[in-house]
Amino acid sequence: MSDSLLETIEIETAPNPSVSVIWLHGLGADGNDFVPIVRELDLNGCPPIRFIFPHAPTMPVTVNNGYVMRAWYDILGLDLGQREDMAGLRKSQARVETLIAREKERGIPAHRIILAGFSQGCAMTLQTGLRHPEKLAGLLCLSGYLPLNQSVPAERNSANHDTPIFLVHGRNDPVIPIALAEKSRDILKSLGYNVEWHEYMMPHSICQEEVDDIGAWLRRILG
Repeated sequence: MSDSLLETIEIETAPNPSVSVIWLHGLGADGNDFVPIVRELDLNGCPPIRFIFPHAPTMPVTVNNGYVMRAWYDILGLDLGQREDMAGLRKSQARVETLIAREKERGIPAHRIILAGFSQGCAMTLQTGLRHPEKLAGLLCLSGYLPLNQSVPAERNSANHDTPIFLVHGRNDPVIPIALAEKSRDILKSLGYNVEWHEYMMPHSICQEEVDDIGAWLRRILG
């Protein structure tokens, strides 16, 4: 079922969280991938946060010879952003929506929920966040790109037109070329979104400068 609740790992920075961060991992990883980043972030002055790290479902991935791994959607070829698994993207979008709905049931309003993601998780953050019918607190987009970009103008929801978007990429990324991230940034800006862009001397990964910038962004939008 597209809307079945995904298995998750949860970390609360203090009791009674008033903010949720739903953090989506990249292709072939799982929810454990970004758990260590919580203790590296300087969240001084932020309210108590519940970090939620879901595990993507497993599926055969075409570009990896059909090998079954955790993935939010299929990668059909190396021409990312050209041939796209629209059905897979929309199915995972519904799953992320279910996680947002659960946080609302637990007392966290949509405007206190941040979607975050790395690589494929970044693509899912933009896929879901731009279309979500209620304002979210922010979209934290790491080393990814804007999927189904031609459908965004028609499908986006005005509720998130002013939602802060943190978009970062490595200059030496061999997996998702920085040119694709720059194109995504330019499309978002042309549509009037509030994009904070950073690039770092790194491959398809995370660096300390980026962790510091993520912490600063979270403090700014949650403080």
